[in-house]
Amino acid sequence: MLKLGVQTQNVVKDDHPEEGFAMLARAGFSCADFSLNGYLKNKDIYQSRLNRFFDQSAAELKAFFTLHKQGAQAAGIKINQMHMPYPIYVPNGEKEVNDYLWREVAPKSMEICSFLECPYIVIHGFKLAKFLGSEDREWAETEKFIDFIAPMAKEKEITICIENLYDGIGGHLTEGPCCDVVKAVERIDRINEKYHAEVLGFCFDTGHANLVGIDFESFIVALGSRLKVLHIHDNDGVSDLHQIPFTFTKTRENKSSTDWAGFVRGLKQIGFQGTLSFETAPVVSAFPEVMKQDALTFIARIGEYFAGEAEK
Repeated sequence: MLKLGVQTQNVVKDDHPEEGFAMLARAGFSCADFSLNGYLKNKDIYQSRLNRFFDQSAAELKAFFTLHKQGAQAAGIKINQMHMPYPIYVPNGEKEVNDYLWREVAPKSMEICSFLECPYIVIHGFKLAKFLGSEDREWAETEKFIDFIAPMAKEKEITICIENLYDGIGGHLTEGPCCDVVKAVERIDRINEKYHAEVLGFCFDTGHANLVGIDFESFIVALGSRLKVLHIHDNDGVSDLHQIPFTFTKTRENKSSTDWAGFVRGLKQIGFQGTLSFETAPVVSAFPEVMKQDALTFIARIGEYFAGEAEK
């Protein structure tokens, strides 16, 4: 059966991480999406409020996360993916902030990823199309960043994963970076050929795809083996809510607002062998503390359903 994973955010705590990893294991997960982005939050980055967590040396950061590594191993949890803090570049942001994100946060994130023996790290492409005038010019800036960390990725055998995003213009949601699967495939193949290694892959985000009307099945099939990790979550088609799959319906007849059947068909067609990883951290905090274990178990049960359908 496909492995199941979920975010560590709102479950694994720094003071006693072993307790959170044990909770994930009891729920039925064998993998975790390590929420590195929780140590420098996007709302703070956009406001130029840097907490200086990444001022620590690589050695100090590894020491800080040693208990997490040990706690995951003790619980039998594989940290199979993580999310680099984002954005890694703020449009029209302060030079000091952008330099810090690029020169300190990014390489140290790679060091932490390697220390935790995590094979995949997800990044957000730069949202610059409306500033630069085209998606191609936007990608050119993202590719400069990928070229900066790709040598480290190759050395440490980490695959950087770009993710389909959404953007907003005039109060309307629009496609963001990496929503054109044809371009994504070409770029991934070209960069991997350049480095003679699998330094770049794709993270398919179901919630973002639902917001901008991406066809799940055709997108996943086009990605094929380039699809390395998943962000599975649900929304109402209006806001990026990161909720439990099957939560939202379009009608009172309970037709899901998200094409979960197409999602499963896509995974089945490409023979996906990775982890069904849920990006549902807000769900866990929404329930009372005494129900956290039950909520996680329910999410894992949905993962088991997806796995069963994909492997039929």
